[in-house]
Amino acid sequence: MNKYLVLDEWNIIEKGFKPEHHEASESIFSLGNGRMGQRANFEEAYSGPSLQGNYVAGIYYPDKTKVGWWKNGYPEYFAKVLNSTNWIGINISIDNEELDLYKCKVSRFSRILHMKEGFLEREFVAELKNGKKIKVNSKRFLSIVDTEVGAIRYSITPINFDGNISIAPYIDGDVKNQDSNYDEKFWTEVGKKIYKSKACLNVKTKKLNFHLCTGIAYEIFQGNKKVETKAKIIEKDKYIGFDFSVNCKRNIETVIYKYAANVSSENYNKDVLTSEAERVLEQALNKSFVNLFEDQKQAWADKWKECDIQIKGDIAAQQGIRFNIFQLNQTYTGEDKRLNIGPKGFTGEKYGGGTYWDTEAFCLPFYLSTAESHVAKNLLLYRYKQLDKAIENAEKLGFTNGAALFPMVTMNGEECHNEWEITFEEIHRNGAIAYAIYNYVNYTDDKEYLPKYGLEVLIAIARFWSQRITYSQDKNMYVMLGVTGPNEYENNVNNNWYTNTIACWSMEYAIKITDFVKNNYSEDYKRLTKKINFDDELEISKWKEIINNMYFPYDEKAGVFLQQEGYLDKEQILIKDIDKSNLPLNQNWSWDRILRSCFIKQADVLQGIYFFEERYNLETIIKNFDFYESRTVHESSLSSCVHSIIASKIGNSKKAHELYVRTSRLDLDDYNDEVAEGCHITSMAGTWLAIVEGFGGMRVKNGELHFKPLIPKQWDSYSFNISFRGFLLNIEVLKKQVIVTNNSSKFIEINFFGSNYKILSGKSIFVNH
Repeated sequence: MNKYLVLDEWNIIEKGFKPEHHEASESIFSLGNGRMGQRANFEEAYSGPSLQGNYVAGIYYPDKTKVGWWKNGYPEYFAKVLNSTNWIGINISIDNEELDLYKCKVSRFSRILHMKEGFLEREFVAELKNGKKIKVNSKRFLSIVDTEVGAIRYSITPINFDGNISIAPYIDGDVKNQDSNYDEKFWTEVGKKIYKSKACLNVKTKKLNFHLCTGIAYEIFQGNKKVETKAKIIEKDKYIGFDFSVNCKRNIETVIYKYAANVSSENYNKDVLTSEAERVLEQALNKSFVNLFEDQKQAWADKWKECDIQIKGDIAAQQGIRFNIFQLNQTYTGEDKRLNIGPKGFTGEKYGGGTYWDTEAFCLPFYLSTAESHVAKNLLLYRYKQLDKAIENAEKLGFTNGAALFPMVTMNGEECHNEWEITFEEIHRNGAIAYAIYNYVNYTDDKEYLPKYGLEVLIAIARFWSQRITYSQDKNMYVMLGVTGPNEYENNVNNNWYTNTIACWSMEYAIKITDFVKNNYSEDYKRLTKKINFDDELEISKWKEIINNMYFPYDEKAGVFLQQEGYLDKEQILIKDIDKSNLPLNQNWSWDRILRSCFIKQADVLQGIYFFEERYNLETIIKNFDFYESRTVHESSLSSCVHSIIASKIGNSKKAHELYVRTSRLDLDDYNDEVAEGCHITSMAGTWLAIVEGFGGMRVKNGELHFKPLIPKQWDSYSFNISFRGFLLNIEVLKKQVIVTNNSSKFIEINFFGSNYKILSGKSIFVNH
């Protein structure tokens, strides 16, 4: 854990510059707008440790797989979101000495992520070795209104001298991914265009032929007057720069405005990229930094009205949830069906930036409740459009008859993850796709999704499970062999309880929806059964046989579901009894030692209880929670949120709050000493769940919202907004009372603590608890 950030309700603040924090801050202070993202790299040169990162949505590279040996079925590549052209660069020199915060004396340093308005600000005083002192203030943002535009206001004020300052804004496409398997650079230059104070650089990927054109334009002001400059042009391979001198006066601010346009072949014909970049730049210049900035602030104000969560009495908790919501909204907007949510979003390179099961299991509910329904629907359509690839993935592993295995990691539907214990064995991800369909329909009541798209996916998933399961003559039951559950500190186990559970549930749900579509959308059903050659009587009979005869490991003595067969053969040590110097285990223990231990990376059995809580009585949930949470090290970002939700469910508000703090501040306090690699974007949705489904107790049952709120003793109150089937509600939870406000045009009925309440349009009700 590394606590160096200032607590504040609306801002992330770093005071004082320490190079050892810089890479972590580059992640935490990242910006994004759904179309592109930028790590919090400095505009000026920096020679210290840094991960330069500018990312453009939809552009990736199939980096050749690097493994010690090849297994049949391995993907040939690991897809990576690319570190793209660096557009923020502005080199500064005084008397031929470059401004570099790693080499000069830095004071009065602050870095602030203004989450309410959506921009990054940095200010510092630097003393160079030549004795010259300057004050710098930088503001930058990625517009969520003009989503191809980035803008910077960079000001320099001499403190103890008058003189010329060399300023060199540039574009640099000669970049590489830090995680490149073979240290390869992925971009080649297509062409350049330079005119006056504008330039465009067009590059393309060495594979897949993605094209990206980055344009920049700059303006210089002193006071309110524009300064005309005569720049020297610097050209290198994949690089364009301007270099000019400005006469600066002591205590007089000189401002550089730098505008950037990023346009790609994902959205334009390759032949017109340069002209499109010029058009975007011209529009930005005409609008001006001030007006772009005002639009940015208003757009973020509108976003916060929909999705803000307010916590009173606990600044750390308040800062944490707003940071998580802010990053989620920076990462995904739902306006492009081709895009999804990578575990690191636009904040780093780890995990390649591909789509994982995190989206369906954790992110979907956030977008269901905080955005228009098409945003969440597009996440499902992303998977539907890749169903053919999922079937191909299963065929590569020997499955037939339209069985589908959705990938563990993907950009285009192909599996591109190459750790065998994950790629081949962590197949529970298939169940998360089925559960997301259920979650979406249950929440939105969009039943038409099922005949058009949903049932086809559900049948393909059920076909996979029915073939992946094995009949055991010894047990006279069906079993699931050689899997890895959500707890990745266990590989190649038999009968992982969660995997068996979600496999059977997936088949049950497929049967239910088959019956629904057959009876309510007969023409769609006929079309689909013909398309996929579905023999409903034969196949459903097989599914039912498996469901009714599936083996689920259980320990009678402890009264808990066993994570997998043989789990109790391990030495049972609780987390409280382990020397804390061993944590995190994945950075201190060998993999062999971890696999032989009883310690759990994240919710596994408890993931199943979270999804299917209505199946289990409170005593069963408590027993399993107490047993497994005490053995869980929470070294997955997806862990604490699920545990917090269940802790709230069983009324353990102390544990729920403890785990909420961990999940909400996982990156801000760097619990697992890894935030330098990027923030945990997908788990941030779990933080939202910990409040809304955990403390708020929100569930959707029979088309009706149910709430059973509790409040941690550390909080005075909390409130959140919910968008549900055209209604907009605000739920405020006080120590002894809940206030529910219906901000909609018609009345709604809601269940609180088991009783129904009718709330008229524009009215509030008060419920005691």
